[in-house]
Amino acid sequence: MSPLPPPLSPFSTRDFRTALGMFATGVTVVTARGAEGRLVGLTANSFNSVSMDPPLVLWSLALASASLPVFAAGGHYAINVLAADQMALAERFAARGVDRWAGVEHRPGISGAPLLAGAAATFECINRSRYEEGDHVIFVGEVERCQHRAGASPLLYHGGRFYTEHPL
Repeated sequence: MSPLPPPLSPFSTRDFRTALGMFATGVTVVTARGAEGRLVGLTANSFNSVSMDPPLVLWSLALASASLPVFAAGGHYAINVLAADQMALAERFAARGVDRWAGVEHRPGISGAPLLAGAAATFECINRSRYEEGDHVIFVGEVERCQHRAGASPLLYHGGRFYTEHPL
C-alpha cells in the first residue's frame, strides 16, 4: 500500500487570481438588450467554445454583477471578440459608474443584441442554459450567427495587462 500524499498547502485568493492570470485569453464584450430596450454590456475574458455541433459557446458572470438580471432573463446576447485596437472599449465596459454606451458605434444583431463596430468576431447567441457555480453563473449560448473580420489582430489579456499578438 502506497503512503498518503502530503496535505495540500493552502493558497490565498490573490495566489489563485495571479495563477489564473498566467493563462492568456482573448477579450470580449458581452452585450444584450433588456426587455425595456436598455443596452447592457460588460468586458469578459471567460469565453470558451463548447461544441461544434450544435455550435455552443460559454462565458461566465459574477453573481454580484448589476447586469446579471438582464442576461439571466433575456433570450439572446452577443459576444464581441475585441480587436487589438479596441483596448479602450475593454476598459470602458469594465468600468463602473460610466455610460458605457456613450459614443460607442454599434448595430443591432438579428435578436437585437448590440454588435460592436470593429470587433474581430461576433457570436450572436440564444441563451440556451446557465449554471450557478461558486460566485459566478456560467452561460451556455447556442450560436445563431457568427462573423469575423479577416486579418483582424485580437486583443489579448495576460497577467493583468493587455497585449497584441506577435507570431513566433
